[in-house]
Amino acid sequence: HENMSVTATHSQNTNTDQIYMTLPTFHGSVGRIFPLAPKIGTKKGIIQNINLQYNIRGENRIQTTDSLFFKKEMFDDAKAGVQHSIPLSTNFKLFKYFSLSASTNFQETWTFKTIDKFYDVDNDEIVTNTINGFDAFRTYNFSTSLGTTIYGMFDFEKEGEDPKIKAIRHVMRPSISYNINPAFDKYYDTFEVVNADGATTEEVEFTRFEQGIFGTPNKRFSSSMGISLSNNIEAKVRDKDSTATEPKKVVLLNNLNFATSYNFAADSLKWSPVRMSGGTSFFENKMNVNFGATLDPYALDNNNRRINTFNVNNGGSLFRLTSANLTMNYTLSSKAFSGKDNEKSTEENLRSGGRDDDLFGRSQDFTDQRFYDDDDEDKEEEPSELYNYKIPWSLRLAYAVNYSNATRQNEISSNSLMFSGDVELSPRWSVGASSGYDFKNQGFTYTQLRFERDLLSWRMSFNWVPFSSRSSWYFFIGIKSSMLSDIKYDKRNTPDQRL
Repeated sequence: HENMSVTATHSQNTNTDQIYMTLPTFHGSVGRIFPLAPKIGTKKGIIQNINLQYNIRGENRIQTTDSLFFKKEMFDDAKAGVQHSIPLSTNFKLFKYFSLSASTNFQETWTFKTIDKFYDVDNDEIVTNTINGFDAFRTYNFSTSLGTTIYGMFDFEKEGEDPKIKAIRHVMRPSISYNINPAFDKYYDTFEVVNADGATTEEVEFTRFEQGIFGTPNKRFSSSMGISLSNNIEAKVRDKDSTATEPKKVVLLNNLNFATSYNFAADSLKWSPVRMSGGTSFFENKMNVNFGATLDPYALDNNNRRINTFNVNNGGSLFRLTSANLTMNYTLSSKAFSGKDNEKSTEENLRSGGRDDDLFGRSQDFTDQRFYDDDDEDKEEEPSELYNYKIPWSLRLAYAVNYSNATRQNEISSNSLMFSGDVELSPRWSVGASSGYDFKNQGFTYTQLRFERDLLSWRMSFNWVPFSSRSSWYFFIGIKSSMLSDIKYDKRNTPDQRL
């Protein structure tokens, strides 16, 4: 399939009268195609699995001022360019148990203005000339990866016995990759800077494409290998339910990953630190635990700088622990608290790349409806006379600790407990709070109190940050209907301005 789009943008700074435009921007693409695949049947082998795409982006950028807008001078300094890219890849089975993939990306960049530089001896300055005319540069890179999956099963069952742990399954996924980016030195030139006596004092390197809108050709050769190993460990245990016919599956480690790389092109320190990460869960997935560490194979000198000597050859251990982290999350809630409203209240956080809870507080913008359930049928159910006996509530706890030792500081860099809770005092009244305690600095972290009232057609909210440099409050009352959302009253007390 093919896609094409043409857009134009305009932004203007009213203080400086500067105008920035793209007039136009063109995007085009051709979807993934398999030119050598059979017309019927599955694709097999390295040749039949070859696939490619095609992407094109063309842009004309204009930077001008308000006084020159849509005059001839506006187009004199315009920069235009076109970039084509063709990613090509394939994947296939190797020796039955290995999966190998390989890819390359060819890129061609067109420009309609280039530059030339030289040193003007008489004026003692570097002169840059603009050259009008079509020019282009071409680049490419290559990468490949090889991986497999290894299954291990440890069976503890014996005839006539019913052990608590029946079996442990260990799944390992080792992978090795290689990446190479050539250096395109042919697109680079040099000129000499000379002094009054005619002696060369400096040799300056430049490329004629350095003022192009799509960047410059890569001039630094890189060649590296990546190594990774992921693990998953599960156990089959005797189910406490005597009526169960199958053993219960328990996840011991959701993941345990190790990764490092080797840089063939580096002069020294070719191995990167080993990054270890893992996670598991307890109490029927109510408590999640994640941990990580960085292990450096190289030693430090007396100034705490990494040196090109392995730590084990410097009288130390095989690796130096340079950093470590541990996070734990635990969620408690009443049985009547379904979690539906809480999921709605955190959708905005997730869309913004944040947490899936409100441990760091909620946004102070109450003009949306994410704190409220628009389904009035659910709200119209008759309140229970014993409502106070089953008040819906939820509590979320998170603990995080970080250890730092990159330069022998050997310290706990952060150590804090965060908590957040919500209580629905009545079917339409709810209160909540988010806070935490920093054990390292011995003080409370960002604290937020929330009060929310659903008034059927209206909604009312009050948000209060009682202390810290961001101390503030915000009150809002308005109509729930999006058509009448402008009928509202809000009042805020913002934090003090600080220089």
